[in-house]
Amino acid sequence: MALQEAEGRHGSETAASPDTAPDTGNAPPVKPRSRPGVVAAAVYEHGQRIRDIEIKDAHMWKGRDNAVIWIGLHEPDDALLREVQAEFGLHELAIEDAGHAHQRPKLEIYGEAIFVVARTAHMMGDEIVFGETHLFVGRGYVVSVRHGPSTSYNLVRQRCEASPAALAHGENYILYSILDFIVDNYMPVVEGIHAEVEELEERLLRERLDKKDIERLYFLRRSLLRLRNAVVPLVDVCRRHEHLDLPGMDATLHALFRDVTDHVRRVQEDIDTLREVLAFTFEASLMIGQSEQTEISRKLASWAAILAVPTAIAGIYGMNFDDMPELKFKYGYFVVLALILFICSMLYRMFHRAKWL
Repeated sequence: MALQEAEGRHGSETAASPDTAPDTGNAPPVKPRSRPGVVAAAVYEHGQRIRDIEIKDAHMWKGRDNAVIWIGLHEPDDALLREVQAEFGLHELAIEDAGHAHQRPKLEIYGEAIFVVARTAHMMGDEIVFGETHLFVGRGYVVSVRHGPSTSYNLVRQRCEASPAALAHGENYILYSILDFIVDNYMPVVEGIHAEVEELEERLLRERLDKKDIERLYFLRRSLLRLRNAVVPLVDVCRRHEHLDLPGMDATLHALFRDVTDHVRRVQEDIDTLREVLAFTFEASLMIGQSEQTEISRKLASWAAILAVPTAIAGIYGMNFDDMPELKFKYGYFVVLALILFICSMLYRMFHRAKWL
């Protein structure tokens, strides 16, 4: 997974001065200066990409009819966040949250703008790594702020640009596309864990799980709990887009957010199922171990009972008393051996019939 977002080509500087309205003519764009933290910044009008812009020029396009600004940031510093705040009038509390990762998934409304936090997840090797995306959505703009090893949104931008009619719905369609992409990326994670869980189940049926397998079971269950904590709050986020009249929300998009809600619930159900299977596998492994220990204990007890017979008889004859009638009997030795073999045979048959041996 890429750790750096590649949301399209580097922007081009607008030809308009800060004191005039932006020019949407055919003047050739000028490549802007490269800036750490800014991955992409572009203006779309009627679903078509007009040009790339500098962050400092965003205010000239904000609120323009049928136009939307889409800015992608990756782990921006405080100065960059403050510049974005000034351009779009973002709320101070939302900016503070966006500057620090490890926020709980949520949706908050600040006047005419909304602030969404979503957790991303993907497999890196044999473990789940989590990232975080903060989304500022208001009239005519979307600003995404990524933290950690989250997946690039380049594919989201490409899909939106390939469908101008859908992108013409504006900022809330972009929000839907990003949330849908985040939820879709949960599925490969769940499928990867599901395959590993099935392998552990099959191994459990063939042989006893060792300590390493038990540790892996515990690790997977803990990872699924973290994934569930990232997924479940998105149900409420998408449901609010589905039912409430949020700022700038187009009623035609409610069905799209309902679809995302269904996907999130399906992921949640898969996670809950996998956690139950892992718990059952862990318990089954313990039960099999206990069953094997019980079987061994039964065998040891059976053989101990059998061996107790010759031990007891030999102990009696080992006391060296003179007055023992059996000592004067000519065939006493053979009779005692036969008695020992008879009693031991009877005990063996009894334990074998009880399936202890």
